[in-house]
Amino acid sequence: MSRQENQIASVPLVEIVRGSIVESLHRGFIAIVDGTGQTVTQLGNVETATWFRSAAKPFQTIPIITSGASDHWNLSAVELAVITASHSGEDIHLEAANSILRKIGLTEENLLCGIHAPFDGEAASRLNAEGRHPNQLHNNCSGKHSGMLALAKFLGHSTKDYISPSHPIQQQILKVVAEFADVPPDQVAIGIDGCSAPVFGLSILAMARSYARLVGVRYTNIEPELANAAEQVICAMLEFPELVGGSRGRLDTDLMRIANSQIVSKVGAEGVHLLGVKPCPEHPYGLGIAIKIEDGDTRRARDPVVIETLRQLGLLGNNQLAALSSYTNTTLSNHRKMKVGEIRTCFKL
Repeated sequence: MSRQENQIASVPLVEIVRGSIVESLHRGFIAIVDGTGQTVTQLGNVETATWFRSAAKPFQTIPIITSGASDHWNLSAVELAVITASHSGEDIHLEAANSILRKIGLTEENLLCGIHAPFDGEAASRLNAEGRHPNQLHNNCSGKHSGMLALAKFLGHSTKDYISPSHPIQQQILKVVAEFADVPPDQVAIGIDGCSAPVFGLSILAMARSYARLVGVRYTNIEPELANAAEQVICAMLEFPELVGGSRGRLDTDLMRIANSQIVSKVGAEGVHLLGVKPCPEHPYGLGIAIKIEDGDTRRARDPVVIETLRQLGLLGNNQLAALSSYTNTTLSNHRKMKVGEIRTCFKL
């Protein structure tokens, strides 16, 4: 699909209003699917393909469990949670990732995720104040890479090239992603993610379906071994949401806490966000929600769209919405802190 066609296929989700004029728009896509695979609603052409980015991490964790590696290395729920994480680089995250590496007899030097400063401002400032530089454990994907190493070492495969798309563990991960998305593995596009591991290209609809099947796995034809592993991953994420995101200022973490562990939330880069709503009276088979902001925005548009989607679905009450209000800034201010307009969602499911 050409970029021009893709722009036509998307819909306005957030508008930036200055005075009486809509100055800018963030366009995108929303797909909502239930656990039986039925599309509940959609905005935009949700057959549009994009990259799963870090929202695929729950599926990248599942083979660590089904292979027996998790039991063999005695991985805790905290460690499983950090494997799913796009973490903030706080001490709790470094300790959990490093604990996995210690158990398998490897070190930070064996990681191939690269180095960046911690997402968490306090953690980054403390490093600077102490005159220290970040290492690979600070990378938001260090937990995932530690888990991949645990899987490779348990199965007796090379740990030198564990991120190669042709590596046996990456082939296992691809099969799991395809199974939950309910598409043939050869129809999943493969690229390279920001952390150098493979990244998966799927339609936005298939991504929503994968999360619907993740939370509603008991209503699918997914084999019991995979279903048990999926439930274990979800339980770890919901029990330790601060490991998935961070202890402060992370929507994934705050949403999973405030929603009373009924919603699994996983952010992805370039405006991607996936949500799994566990089966409940209103949605007995669960829901999978995929959101993609077309221009890749990760703050001004994506977070408000996530929360507004859940509000319109009746999944967040007034008190919960108030607790998440820091993620839905509606005021457009200038450099003198004057209110000059507003940022507002403009879609209806």
